[in-house]
Parts: sequence; structure tokens; C-alpha cells
Amino acid sequence: MEQPLSIPNPTEPALKPTRLLALDFFRGLTVAAMTLVNNPGDWGHIYAPLEHAEWHGWTPTDLIFPFFLFIVGVSISFAINKERVSPGLVAKIIRRSLVLFGLGLLLNLFPAFDFSTVRIPGVLQRIALVYLAASLIYLNTSTKSQVWLIALLLIGYWLIMTLVPVPGVGYANLEPTTNLGAWIDRTLLGGHLWKSSKVWDPEGLLSTVPAIATGLSGILAGTLLRTPNRSAADKVAWLFTAGCLALLGAYVWNGFFPINKSLWTSSFVLLTAGLALQGLALCYWLIDVQGYRKGTPLFVAFGVNAITVFVLSGLIPRILGMIHVRQADGSEVGAQQWLYETFFVPNFESPYNASLVGGLTYVLIWAVILYWMYAKKVIIKV
Repeated sequence: MEQPLSIPNPTEPALKPTRLLALDFFRGLTVAAMTLVNNPGDWGHIYAPLEHAEWHGWTPTDLIFPFFLFIVGVSISFAINKERVSPGLVAKIIRRSLVLFGLGLLLNLFPAFDFSTVRIPGVLQRIALVYLAASLIYLNTSTKSQVWLIALLLIGYWLIMTLVPVPGVGYANLEPTTNLGAWIDRTLLGGHLWKSSKVWDPEGLLSTVPAIATGLSGILAGTLLRTPNRSAADKVAWLFTAGCLALLGAYVWNGFFPINKSLWTSSFVLLTAGLALQGLALCYWLIDVQGYRKGTPLFVAFGVNAITVFVLSGLIPRILGMIHVRQADGSEVGAQQWLYETFFVPNFESPYNASLVGGLTYVLIWAVILYWMYAKKVIIKV
């Protein structure tokens, strides 16, 4: 594993870093939160902040996925040196994108492996597409061009979603089942969409376009952090300022293009990019500039094996669900449900507290595993 950065003087120009400890920490914090919200003890009893917004609006849970895509963008700017582009770099980017997309399909297929109804979109699939597009854009454009491209993607998406009539409906709208993105998904991926809706998908095709802008916003942040002739204090100030401007733009745009995670609206992109910019700035200042690293290794451990924990933490509950445990009354339940009802439900009066503690316990188990892997320098790369 590469060594973390030495602590720079915040008043002096920062050296061009090869790895940012704050980035691994920020990624790890995001992945740990993702593990928690994806694995409650009981899906029927979840505290509101740990659920997605029903439609318009947002909750803390809605920030997790865009934060990860933002971090993907920051990582691209650190991992790819545009001055030393090798002939096989594009092939490597494409290969990694295909692997990520394939892992996403595997998660959707397991355990039934029913290809006739498998959901084609998904979280890893969107990460793959955003990584591919953002990487190729980064290789072939300047920073100024990337800013203009973000504006083009967000404004273009807004105009398409609010002005283009939806076939079969006759007018543009932002409703769950009748918006243009839902129509495109049904037309091109009918029968292979999110099983909870069947007629639209929160990781659909059209909404992946503004998600690319989320990745590009991370690239801009990473480019700033890699700039050698700016002081650390200047970088933090620019990140916070950009974050404030993005948040202001988000709430102005929210008035006529509402913040919506499922549609990945342009206002949602600005909101999440603004908060991510400020979160990264805070982590960078505290960890890499001020040298405050107490407690960081635990989340760094999540960050350096992010895809591993995402895939396995999704597979293990399904595997446990396939293991049947016979109860005293003769009925059978899955091993995961048996563990939850045996060790958590009896110890809490509130089912919401039991569900929360069940999810936190699962995260803690992964923390132990990942910290051991981190200590042994076991990093599984995709």
C-alpha cells in the first residue's frame, strides 16, 4: 500500500500528492454508511433518516450514492496521469468498467440466476458507466471544458425532462411512472427493471447522464487538490466556496426542477456535489493538513476495499436467507431472520431500535474484517 502523505504546511504551496488519506477516509465513511442503510435488521422498521426520500426532497441516505460517484471522480484525477498516458490505459479503463458492470449483474442475478427477468441497471452498473465516461472525458478534455460539459449535461437534462413530451402521455412531467426517463427504461429494458416498481428504475438510463456530471465534479475537486502551486489553505477555501455556490444553485433550481434522487435531477447533482465538496474539504484540512488521524484507520479500511465490502455485504444476507433454521413451532425461517429475531428483537422494546442495532452490528462485523485486511495490507482491486 502506498504511504499516506506527509503533513504539508498549510501556508506553503502543497506538493502534488500521489495519494490522499482524506480521500480514503471519506470513501470509507461513505461505504460504511452505505453498508448500514443497505442492511437494516428489519426492512419494515427503519428510522426516517436511514431511508430514501419517497420522491421529491432528500434524506441523509440519499447523499451516499452521489458521494461515492463524486469520490470516483476525485480518484480518477489522482489515478490517471494525463501527462503519461500509456497505450493500454483506455483498454484498462474499459476492462475495469466491464468488471464493475458484471459484478452488478451478478448481484442482481444471485441467487436465482434468472436471466429473463434480471434487473440490468443497478448501483455498480451506474458506477461502471460513470467511471468509464468520466475517465474518457478527463483524458480528452481540459478543466475548462469539463466545467462547460457539467453545465451542458445539467441544463440539457433539465430541458429534456421538463420540455420533451412523453410518448403515450403527451406532456413532460416528473412523476415516477410517467416521466421521460421511465418511458425510456420501459422501452429499452422492459422486464429488466427494479422489481419494486417494474415500470421505472432509480438507476435508469437517462438519469445516468446527470450522474456523469456528479463524477466530473469530483474530477474538478481532485484536479484542484493536485495543483502544486496552491497552498493547502487556498485549496480548502476554494472547495468550501465551490460547495456553497453549488448548494445555493441547488436550492434556486429546486424551485422549478425539484431535488430528487431517483430522477437524479440537476438540482440534486448540485446539492450533493456541494455537500461532498465541503465534506472532502473538511476531511482534507483535518487529516492531511492538520494531521488529525485518530480513529481514521477504521474508515480508511472501508475505503481501500470499498467494492469488496459492497459486493460481499450484499451477497452474505442472501446466502444466509437460503439457509433454513427450524423453530420450536416447526416452522422454518432463513438464518438471517433467525439471528435477528433471536439476538436483537427480544432485547429491545422498540422494533426500530432493534433494527438499527442489527444494522450497526453488521457494519461492526465488517469493520473488524476490513481492519484486519488493512493491517495485513490485503487490498482487493477491481
